[in-house]
Amino acid sequence: MFIQTEPTPNPDTVKFLPGQPVAGDRGPFDFPDLDSARNSLLARTLFQVDGVERVFLGSDFVSINKAPEREWKHVKPMVLAAIMDHFMAGLAVVEDEAVAAEDTSGDDTVYEGETAEIVEEIRELIETRVRPAVAQDGGDIIFHRFEPETGIVHLSMRGACAGCPSSTMTLKQGIENMLKTYVPEVTAVEAVL
Repeated sequence: MFIQTEPTPNPDTVKFLPGQPVAGDRGPFDFPDLDSARNSLLARTLFQVDGVERVFLGSDFVSINKAPEREWKHVKPMVLAAIMDHFMAGLAVVEDEAVAAEDTSGDDTVYEGETAEIVEEIRELIETRVRPAVAQDGGDIIFHRFEPETGIVHLSMRGACAGCPSSTMTLKQGIENMLKTYVPEVTAVEAVL
């Protein structure tokens, strides 16, 4: 088994590509700490590696955030070994009961009328244009809500994008500008932490 690695814009995050599905269509899954990884043996194993602070399981990749004081030359070999051992053993990435637990919508609000149409446009742009681009960098983005009175869209970044120094610029200059261009009712994009 050969596992490729790719740097991300976040210097503390590396994207690992095992050449086979990780979360597949069931994910993505974001584990900000060991306690949140109770339904993923792979994530729990990765948290045992000294220096691993966050695990993100994408469709065909694993993003690892390391502690800033740790060096990749010490963390990366251990992460590679853990991922390889897991897949070579044929173990499940996420237990079945966890599949429905990860909600990527982030919004329970029921929008009506024109606002519902605006929100649908926003969600479609995020799904078709933003999420694929962010996944290339080892992350994900979640729509939380739209405030029709102010035109503000609330989004959160996950995986490699969570805590990335350039995530604010990505939100403001990239995503905000695109949404304002295609959906004139959008006035701003704000990060949800």
